[in-house]
Amino acid sequence: MPENIEIKARLRSDEWKRVRATALSRSTAPAELLHQIDTFYDVPFGRLKLRDFGDGRAELIAYDRPDRTGPKLSSYVRYSCSDPKALHEALSRSLGVRGVVEKHREVVHVGQTRVHLDEVVDLGTFVELEVVLRADQSAEDGQAIAAALMALFEVSAESLIDVAYLDLLEGRKAES
Repeated sequence: MPENIEIKARLRSDEWKRVRATALSRSTAPAELLHQIDTFYDVPFGRLKLRDFGDGRAELIAYDRPDRTGPKLSSYVRYSCSDPKALHEALSRSLGVRGVVEKHREVVHVGQTRVHLDEVVDLGTFVELEVVLRADQSAEDGQAIAAALMALFEVSAESLIDVAYLDLLEGRKAES
């Protein structure tokens, strides 16, 4: 099962622009602009989401990651889907929908790290680092890479968040 080390941080608009400029200056592949709608389903453990790209492509993604700040290990399985509407219908009927997250994402590759520059509807701007671990790498290796990139991008520990975007959206609903 693939694994990566992740961090997620909330950024002000000016910080997001600075991180974006730095990431693009270090990019090792062309950046990719995506519009993603992630539908999360009720599951007994981990998370399960259908990521719809709006162009007929979608991925079902099951993942497990602890809710804590700082670099954390995430294991995941991705499955490409050519009929997201039918899959959504089956999953929502059998599991129920927990919530939906819509975002505009720019993916910039810096070495083995996917830098996600996210503008999340109803939440704001974020950066997410996903250090994709190779088979010969430990979680500690990935954490060191994530820490170095946090320093390069000047992402402070105070800006880190410990939960998924869905949890943040659910928290906002609970506060209203």
